[in-house]
Amino acid sequence: FMPDTDKYSALDRVLHQPIRTRIAAFLTARGDATFTDLKKALALTDGNLEAHMKKLIQVGYVSVSQQKIDGNRPQSLYAMSSEGKTAFQNYVQALSDLFNMGEK
Repeated sequence: FMPDTDKYSALDRVLHQPIRTRIAAFLTARGDATFTDLKKALALTDGNLEAHMKKLIQVGYVSVSQQKIDGNRPQSLYAMSSEGKTAFQNYVQALSDLFNMGEK
């Protein structure tokens, strides 16, 4: 039996990292979130979350905008970009295809 390499290559290497998968899932479901929201919801340290967010922003999967909180203080608001949403949908589909390989 030779595995279908196309199925494996469809797994996005950026999203296949578990913390980045969780970040993408959270932002896809919620729409947008602050750094603090993400940190609390996903139980991550500042450094860990920052490193993964930098990678997601670098590849264009997450966008950042500034929003004024409490009238004065600007705060970063993170959201999945349209490219990121598409990549995440494709990633989830590729996982689903892998899970269902034995049923065909």
